[in-house]
Amino acid sequence: MTTGTAVNSEDFSPLADGTAVRRWTLERDGTRVRVLTYGALVQSVEVPGRDGTRTGVALGLPDTAGYETYAGPYFGALVGRYANRIAGSSFVLDGRTHRVTPNEGRNHVHGGTRGFDKRVWDAEEVPDGVRLSLVSEDGEEGFPGRLEVSVTYTLDAGGALRIGYRATTDAPTVLNLTNHTYWNLAGADSGSALGHRLRLAAGRITPADAEAIPTGEFAAVDGTRFDFREPKPVGAGYDTNYVLDATGDGPAAELYDPASGRVLTVTTTEPGLQLYTADHFDGRPFVPCGGIALETQHFPDSPNRPEFPSTVLRPGEEFVSTTVYGFSVR
Repeated sequence: MTTGTAVNSEDFSPLADGTAVRRWTLERDGTRVRVLTYGALVQSVEVPGRDGTRTGVALGLPDTAGYETYAGPYFGALVGRYANRIAGSSFVLDGRTHRVTPNEGRNHVHGGTRGFDKRVWDAEEVPDGVRLSLVSEDGEEGFPGRLEVSVTYTLDAGGALRIGYRATTDAPTVLNLTNHTYWNLAGADSGSALGHRLRLAAGRITPADAEAIPTGEFAAVDGTRFDFREPKPVGAGYDTNYVLDATGDGPAAELYDPASGRVLTVTTTEPGLQLYTADHFDGRPFVPCGGIALETQHFPDSPNRPEFPSTVLRPGEEFVSTTVYGFSVR
């Protein structure tokens, strides 16, 4: 084991408009992670398998042109100001209606047309990693309040990737952040990830309608295809918010690839996890179900659902959230 994380940065390909982008590389105990200032995104994660070979297991693209071209899948991006969906692209906060950008039919998804995934973040080295920061001005994509937000990527002893989010606001707002990495533990370019074995510490889901908007119910997974409380192979057709049984106290999820022996564990302080099997990938640049997203976050449409955990952030408060992706071999 090393005594710390090796941290380096370098110029990366610029955006189409010439804006400079940097790439940060973190390496420790067999894990190598690359993060871009564009979208504060995770470009790659490389970890060893059972045979000792280190392979990339996060779906990523070789240059910024790729990320600008294939923006819709949000490969590895930090998603905000509001991850997932807001029904009707509006919500009421303290008696005032706020209308945010509709970018999925009539609904808002993943921060709008120019969310956090399409911004270039400031970056600075911190112990064992890098901190990226951004200011989202009042009214951006329709959201109230000037938001100061940061995300810190570090590698813990053993090579676990720790993602820490912090944010403050000068006016009441709503906030839901996630990392949108797709995982294929057999290798990022190995084809479909279906067949990976998944366990989720979640006995309930929030059912959704045809527009992926929650109905407001909490449905038990007992006897349904949504039950991953015991490990089983992942099939197609999931874009589902799971209500985690406990947060920050043991893994919320475990993903295992029997062929390579790689194991991914997810621990989080968030109350939910969106399981997405990327059925709609069309081969450009990845095949359908070429990666599995395990997005730790608050629930979809929480600003319109008082029965869900609140996503309201007020002046004087600090939003703090942590998710850890751990890697091992079985």
